[in-house]
Amino acid sequence: MPNVPDRLISLFGSQAEVARRLRIDRAVISHWVKCGYVPARWSMEVQSVSGGQIGADEVLREATLAKPIRLKSRADDDSVSANQEGLAMNQFAPAKRITSFHPPQRTLMGPGPTEIHPRVLTTMSQPAIGYLDPVFVEMMEELKSLLRYTYQTKNPLTFPVSGPGSVGMEYCFVNLVVPGDKVIVARNGVFGGRMIENVERAGGKAVVVESEWGEPVDPNKVEEVFKANRDARLFSFVHAETSTGVQSDAKTLVALAHQYESLAIVDAVTSLGGSPLKVDEWNIDAVYSASQKCLSCTPGLSPVSFSERVVDYVKARKDKIKSWFMDMNLLLGYWGATTRTYHHTAPTNSLFGLHEALLLVREEGLENSWARHARHHLALKAGLEAMGLQFLVKEAFRLPQMNAVRIPESIQSKDADIRKRLLNDFNLEIGAGLGPLAGKIWRIGTMGYSSRPENVMLCLSALGSVLDDIGYKIHVGDAEAAAHQAYASLHAKAAQAKQQKKAA
Repeated sequence: MPNVPDRLISLFGSQAEVARRLRIDRAVISHWVKCGYVPARWSMEVQSVSGGQIGADEVLREATLAKPIRLKSRADDDSVSANQEGLAMNQFAPAKRITSFHPPQRTLMGPGPTEIHPRVLTTMSQPAIGYLDPVFVEMMEELKSLLRYTYQTKNPLTFPVSGPGSVGMEYCFVNLVVPGDKVIVARNGVFGGRMIENVERAGGKAVVVESEWGEPVDPNKVEEVFKANRDARLFSFVHAETSTGVQSDAKTLVALAHQYESLAIVDAVTSLGGSPLKVDEWNIDAVYSASQKCLSCTPGLSPVSFSERVVDYVKARKDKIKSWFMDMNLLLGYWGATTRTYHHTAPTNSLFGLHEALLLVREEGLENSWARHARHHLALKAGLEAMGLQFLVKEAFRLPQMNAVRIPESIQSKDADIRKRLLNDFNLEIGAGLGPLAGKIWRIGTMGYSSRPENVMLCLSALGSVLDDIGYKIHVGDAEAAAHQAYASLHAKAAQAKQQKKAA
């Protein structure tokens, strides 16, 4: 039987066409043909582009046979050292025999992380280099420019903080909140609550604007609080609340903060790359996000951006920033445009991955990325509604990349079992509700590389199958048909708009 590389060429006609479909260099395909197998890390991508004609398991099996992992092993009681000291050390060894870890292939459609693009995984596997290496420094400058494009800003201080989105949040608050400051915080979900925690830990006083979970931040409520607290120097809110799938009007809220001479801190963890976010046009002062959501990179990096106004504000502080690791003044020495000074050991290979992830956004085009997330959201919405399921958030405020779906009351007690069956039977992960919404909603993500038609159709088919099995009344197949119809309608509209543009 022909090997996988030959089958791919037979399927698509040429090495060049295989390379085009996998979006990699033709030389890589030529190397695969020469070796006679496709590396295991490409298994899911091969299955996807071949439409299932070449299964991921076939790729993995062939790769393992062609290049098996060879490890020198020894008996559990055989110590490297023959002396008594070596034997004594064995008492601290794990009781369980541990082997190399190989995670299962999952379809990730939860609130994050998302699936990682094969190009990003390949880039991250490249050799490590020093974090002051001239080549690495050049890559850092490229990464910053790609981030400015994705954030739609010219802010010089735009870079990824080493750490997840929570570190980006803390970076903003620890640099901007002076002990004793009054900070207005809008809370309409879990992450607004975390902002309050950061304000208090930085020594500030949080004045909270409460909104219902699933509702956007109300500008009228915010203005009332500003009128009653004219000495507030900062205002913070979540642009895209991951816990509820609701989007607030960032442009209006930032303008309101400036009207009352306050700086605005914006949480864009779930919005960056997935829905419109225009830092300069909306005059956002400080913003942070995360690498593992719509950017589809590995978790552990938090892109941030400070306006020049904020940079001057932080530099003028008389007190010492309460965090050494997140002190903007110290990080400027490493991420600034001048000669770099050592601050901390940068996660080099993760930064390689973010560079590639942002390059993918640039190649697709930011507006096209926004449109893609909206398109797959609408198809998923059509399918879910065909099952009789409803959304938590009103349509005008829904995030296309984070779908909060109400669990029917009759099956809320089976929430955990349904998600477990989706994971075990279909390798599909969706998210649970948090806080007061625990057991009441599912959070279905259509983010980044996970935002693909095959994932939408798998989610609808798998969820429909599990719901039918537990006795929830649905018409099997209706959801998939509705999604296909939505895709067809959206494609027709796009083609019509293209024709009109061409004619104009």
